[in-house]
Amino acid sequence: MLKLLVVTAHPDDEASFGGALLQARDRGAHTFVVCLTAGQAATHRGSATSDEELAALRRREFERSCEHLRVTESCVLDYPDGRLDRQDLWQVVGELTKTIRKIRPQVVLTYGPDGSVTAHPDHGMASLFTSAAFQFAARSNRYRDQLFDGVRPFQPQKLYYMTSDFTLPERQPVSLPPATTVVEVGDYVQRKIEAFRKHTTQAPLFPLFEEHTYQKGTKELYHLAALARTVKQVEIETDIWQGVEDLP
Repeated sequence: MLKLLVVTAHPDDEASFGGALLQARDRGAHTFVVCLTAGQAATHRGSATSDEELAALRRREFERSCEHLRVTESCVLDYPDGRLDRQDLWQVVGELTKTIRKIRPQVVLTYGPDGSVTAHPDHGMASLFTSAAFQFAARSNRYRDQLFDGVRPFQPQKLYYMTSDFTLPERQPVSLPPATTVVEVGDYVQRKIEAFRKHTTQAPLFPLFEEHTYQKGTKELYHLAALARTVKQVEIETDIWQGVEDLP
């Protein structure tokens, strides 16, 4: 069974990975999304009158979006929105390491440490946490306390960072990783937009998301950040599953 894990920072981030998620499901893979925060620090708050109300609303929106993207399993963790850079690295990486060991995905997607085109610090921290967990999950000398009740070390085969071929001049400067994998997602673009629209608290951002989605055309761009097998040269890919073995 092929498995894909996507790690994001906020509810609504999953829509940006929507093409890969939908394509994976059409291939019969199981898909998983882990969101690190409930997005309670968002500027746009809908009808919420407190951070707690906003978090509850955004969790429900996340569930509806993931359902629209046909995600097999999804969850929102409880780390503070806007403060991922101040969290205990060992703790967050440990939680993601345990997730990888339990799910056992062949492919992991997340943002790059740049924070993507928005340069959001939480996006960059999601990348750093996920990158460390990708490496640590296979090592028996990391988080040994997790290795019981059938949980054992596991090495995913590929780690990708989402990237882009444009930047946003009104945001902080970013140095985007070069695209090594260009995935055709034309059949899924409209569904990605529909998934983002499930996040009704973020309605003021709908035009911006659509503009950036259409600016990417029918492609999602990824950077192959880590590969479990040794290669002399990375090839330009059109498929995140290229070279992946279907392992138990």
